[in-house]
Amino acid sequence: MLSCNSFSVRIADKVIKVYPVCPQTKDYCADYLCEEKEDFAISIHPEDIEYERKKSAQADLKENKEIRGFSDRYLETLALYRKIAEKMLEYDTFLFHGSCIAVDGVGYLFTAASGTGKSTHTRLWREYFGDRATMVNDDKPLIYVGENEIRIHGTPWNGKHHLGENISVPLKAICFLKRGAENRIARIDKSLAYPMLLQQAYRPQNTEKLTILLSLLDRLGDKVSLYQMHCNMDQKAVQVAYQGMKN
Repeated sequence: MLSCNSFSVRIADKVIKVYPVCPQTKDYCADYLCEEKEDFAISIHPEDIEYERKKSAQADLKENKEIRGFSDRYLETLALYRKIAEKMLEYDTFLFHGSCIAVDGVGYLFTAASGTGKSTHTRLWREYFGDRATMVNDDKPLIYVGENEIRIHGTPWNGKHHLGENISVPLKAICFLKRGAENRIARIDKSLAYPMLLQQAYRPQNTEKLTILLSLLDRLGDKVSLYQMHCNMDQKAVQVAYQGMKN
């Protein structure tokens, strides 16, 4: 039976009809609600929520952490995005873990291992550029790989501080951050970047869809400038990063 709490959202230029278990899921997606005809539908079932609960527990055990007791409504948001991410691959779009900021309407995406400081880095960009800067998404944006353009899209899944907008911008560059005493940035080629791109992308278990993802990452590496940066957390890092990537 389909949920009577159904709603539609427009994300990454696709309209998705959602049939949730928890009514609060609609509130989570409030900034993306629409009333247009759907491109596809996603239904969440109790077993999807239990799958996310088991995945979370396994991750905690792997890191020797106490198992966290997440609510069903939170786990449903994870289940929903997992299903959306897998379906979006059919539209040349994939989920990527990173923090994206736009300056003058152009997107710069920063990614790194958890705890490295990518969100801190984009905060420094907002402080430095002021009104010229807009957060696209601070955690899990979607990237569209077209024949003639690469665009990065905001989503409701925008991190614990909920930093992001319902916008899309052309993606100019991806920068892999590492901590360093001095700020320095260098262009890297696709062969070096590819394993890091793969690590930060959502990887479906389905072999056919994984093949699609690998092709999209290969095309992405040909169309977007790729950089690696060692940085500290002061404003000079912003200047070095921006000057290095904008040209």
